[in-house]
Amino acid sequence: MSDASRLKSTIFVGNLDHVVNQNTLHAAFIPFGDIVEVSLPKPELPSSTAPHRGFGYVEFETATDAKEALDNMDQSELYGRTIKVAQAKPQKDQSEGLGSKAPIWEQEGYLAKNAVNDEDRLAAAQAQASNTEPTDPMQGLEGLDVAGPKAE
Repeated sequence: MSDASRLKSTIFVGNLDHVVNQNTLHAAFIPFGDIVEVSLPKPELPSSTAPHRGFGYVEFETATDAKEALDNMDQSELYGRTIKVAQAKPQKDQSEGLGSKAPIWEQEGYLAKNAVNDEDRLAAAQAQASNTEPTDPMQGLEGLDVAGPKAE
């Protein structure tokens, strides 16, 4: 299964109670289709006693099963908590985005996405050449120098 199709068949389940484990999550979502994997990410701190971070992922065999589970289980209640079910998003790379330690302009995709190429420079020069007469920012404001109602 490709990464794109695997991502489409995976859902995010948030606001889970700490009593929930992989078996409970599996049992809650099995009515919507065959489940490939259930994962509950562990806390990052080794000193934490929590069994998971309050969210998990459920991967289905097909994307239609995942969509069915999303439509039916979002905002439902599980162990006294209203759970949030959404389409899973790809995991961000630690070296990119706002959480990275490198400046944004030194990140790999930034220049490719935001650099100005020769075509853009040419289009800007043509637009500037066609508009040689500077526009007056005060144009159309004649007659506004008198305060009060207009005389009839």
